[in-house]
Amino acid sequence: MNAKLDGEFREFMQARWPVMVRLAYGLTGDQGHAEDVAQAAFARAHASWPRVSRAGDPDAYVRQIVVNENRNRFRRHRVTERLTGSPPESGIAGVAWTDTAQRYDDRLVLIAALQRLGPRQRAVIVLRYWMDLSEHETAAALACSVGTVKSQASRALATLRQDTELVGEVFQ
Repeated sequence: MNAKLDGEFREFMQARWPVMVRLAYGLTGDQGHAEDVAQAAFARAHASWPRVSRAGDPDAYVRQIVVNENRNRFRRHRVTERLTGSPPESGIAGVAWTDTAQRYDDRLVLIAALQRLGPRQRAVIVLRYWMDLSEHETAAALACSVGTVKSQASRALATLRQDTELVGEVFQ
């Protein structure tokens, strides 16, 4: 790739990195996995950047790669993880620890509820409501029909509404 295209990709990646990590986090529920998925997606996009940039909407193209990378994550060998009993220290200055801890707890409850959904329902909820995509954009990202997006969203929201931990903790 020439220097001009390399610089163009670098600017695109720096601008879109937080958004793609947030998307991957919604799909995976883990910050480390999210960064791995986003990194793999950007590596694939870099390898074919001339084609990606000609696609007209590189953001949608890379978003699709993130969704596909998340699917591929389940096909690879998994490494067992050891979970700790306490949340990480807060690095946010000027915010009370209790506020940070409550937001962290709320986020954990939400991510746990999302993880109880099936992969397709979770992807629909994350793309539609977390990433604020339209039904058509979500359908394009998941390679399915708009009707499928609507039905999966409806079923997922019904499941989330039945989750007493989610309703009792996050939405009080």
